[in-house]
Amino acid sequence: MKIKAYIAFILLAVLMAACSHIDEDERLIYVKPAPVERSVLLEDFTGQRCVNCPLAADEIHKLQEQYGEDAIIAVSIHSGPLGFHTNPRFLGLATDVGDEYYNHWNLEYQPVGLIDRGAPAEYTAWGTLIRQELQKSAPVDIDLMVNLGDDNQIDIYTEIKGVDGNTEGKLQLWIVEDDITAFQMMPDGTRNDNYVHQHVFRDAINGEWGEDVEVLEGYTVSNNHLITLSDEWNPENLYVIAFVYNDSGVLQVTKTKLLNNDAVEE
Repeated sequence: MKIKAYIAFILLAVLMAACSHIDEDERLIYVKPAPVERSVLLEDFTGQRCVNCPLAADEIHKLQEQYGEDAIIAVSIHSGPLGFHTNPRFLGLATDVGDEYYNHWNLEYQPVGLIDRGAPAEYTAWGTLIRQELQKSAPVDIDLMVNLGDDNQIDIYTEIKGVDGNTEGKLQLWIVEDDITAFQMMPDGTRNDNYVHQHVFRDAINGEWGEDVEVLEGYTVSNNHLITLSDEWNPENLYVIAFVYNDSGVLQVTKTKLLNNDAVEE
C-alpha cells in the first residue's frame, strides 16, 4: 500500500510540474457565446385608403400563427399616398415619420413590405422571405425592458450582446399600438368604420433612423431612453420594439409590452 501511495504522489508531482510551465494567458480558453434564436422584422407599409391592405394584414396574422408573434414582429406603417392623417371627422393613423420611411425606400404601391430591410416585396411573397430569414443566425441578442413611471413617462432599457463577431450598426426603438378602431377601405370597395388595426407604428423613440451602436463579440452595450406618452395612445395596448440594423439589413429584433400584470418581459 505504501508503494502505491508513493507512486501516486510522484505522478501528482509530475503533473503539477508540467502545469507550471503553461503561461497564464495560455490557460484561458475563449468560449464563443451560444447562438440566439432569431426574430424577423416585417415592416408593412399600409394605408387606410388601401383596399388590398386588409389582405396583407390577414397574411401577417396567418404567418404569426404559423411561426409565433415573437418570431415575426410586424409593424404596420401607415404612410404614402393611401395613408390617412387625422382630420376633424376621422382618426388617421399615418404619421410624418411613416411618410419619411415610405419615401426613403422609394416605395411605389401598397401594401408592400420589407422583411428585415430586404428588397420591397408583395405580401404574397412574405412567407418565403420570412422562412429564409429565420434560417439565418443572429450576430447580436437584445434584452429589452420598459417601465411606465410617473407623468406618463416610459423608461426604456436595452442591452445588446455581441454573439457572433463584432457588429457595427444602429439601434432603433419604436412604439407601436394594437387594437385601434378606425376606418379602413376593404377589398370589396366598402368602408369599414369599425376596423380594428393591429401593430400600428406610432413614433420613433430615438430618432427616425436610430443611433449608432458598436458591439464586440462577448460584450454587452446598454442604453437608457425616456419618453412621454402621447394622450392619443392607449398604454394598455402599447409595445416597444427594438432592433439593430446596418447596411446588410436587420440583425435582430425584439418587442416588449408596456404594461402587463407581472411586469415580466414578454
